[in-house]
Amino acid sequence: MTGIEDALAHIYQGGLVRDQVLRDQLLAQLEGGQAYMPVAAIIREFNWEDAGRKPIGIRHTPWQLLEHLRISQWDILRFTLDPDHESPKWPDEYWPEEDVPFNEAHWHRSVETFFEELEQVKTLTRDPATNLFSQIPHGTGQTILREILLVADHNAYHLGQFLMIRRALESD
Repeated sequence: MTGIEDALAHIYQGGLVRDQVLRDQLLAQLEGGQAYMPVAAIIREFNWEDAGRKPIGIRHTPWQLLEHLRISQWDILRFTLDPDHESPKWPDEYWPEEDVPFNEAHWHRSVETFFEELEQVKTLTRDPATNLFSQIPHGTGQTILREILLVADHNAYHLGQFLMIRRALESD
């Protein structure tokens, strides 16, 4: 376990009250709205017509970031739940080749899929039957907690980029 997992395991050993506090904090981190804007506000309020625009000095378009978020979150969730899951090849299959979605429906389908899978991560987190500290049997020492933290951390990082791009595009 990592240092943070050791600290959280100590809290977990305190019983159900602490267990619920931990789950609530994980859910808050997954949803955003504390240290940064809520995830839904960052993505759902984005103008899809700007999805292929790239401000000067920025490597990815909003479309590419959205797809990377969706693919990565899907991969982490599937790894956690499915012993037969095979991850995409890094890094090529974690980023779309296209700079833009095919059309508006393509954009919205990706947004909805991202939120459906985020809800699956949140459901796993909420479920009292989920032992957050159990090692994933088909992993190499990862715990369910580690994978939930990975989703939250990865999403927060790229959502910050997404928001910066959105603001840069709005100021153009």
